[in-house]
Amino acid sequence: MTQKSKDNTSRSVWSLVWEAVLIIGLAFALLVGTQAFIGRPYVIPSASMEPTLHGCEGCINDRIIVEKLSYYFSDPNPGDVVVFEGPDAWNVGFTVDRSNNVMVRGVQNLVAAAGLRPNTKNILVKRVIATEGDTVQCREGDPGVMVNGTKTNDSFIKSPPDMEIPSTVGSDECGGKYFGPLTVPEGNLFVMGDNRTNSLDSRYHLGDQLQGTIPVSHVKGRVRAVFYPSFHSVGSETV
Repeated sequence: MTQKSKDNTSRSVWSLVWEAVLIIGLAFALLVGTQAFIGRPYVIPSASMEPTLHGCEGCINDRIIVEKLSYYFSDPNPGDVVVFEGPDAWNVGFTVDRSNNVMVRGVQNLVAAAGLRPNTKNILVKRVIATEGDTVQCREGDPGVMVNGTKTNDSFIKSPPDMEIPSTVGSDECGGKYFGPLTVPEGNLFVMGDNRTNSLDSRYHLGDQLQGTIPVSHVKGRVRAVFYPSFHSVGSETV
């Protein structure tokens, strides 16, 4: 092989390497941009939204698709299933399972960013029940969770419930302990899990500064579908 042929071969190899690096870089930039502004997958770490979000009976760590575009133009509505970052009061005891090895931890974080394992932040998923200015409660004798004096739709909640509710502190209609009334502060949401007796939601943080509500600014997006272990779409319910 002549020197000229060797030089051409060397340039061809480096050209292929450069093209591969460029393609990988562009693909990564597209992935990051899509997840930042359009939507991304997340892992559901708990059973609090059964049966709506779980792909099969007894499944754990189901994967969901979360769309972000809707909330660029409007705030979440009652009935929407949303993913949000837990306020400080919701993060007590939250830990992240990550390796002490820098390389391994980096890979784990990349896999989490792709929605294939739990996130590094306390990312939660619940259904919006009431928005700013609404008064929400469930007191003894109420036929269900009440918003502005009207019973909310409960056709999507898990039945039979996971846990029994002592009649001295709550009811089946409330899906847990009695609470309220409280008025949702401006710019906030009152959220609950569809698995009412097995969900640490707004009802369990009523004593914090935000009365258990979450800021709209903490919402990451709206759940559109479960894609693993089986696929089904997730719509908004009228509450």
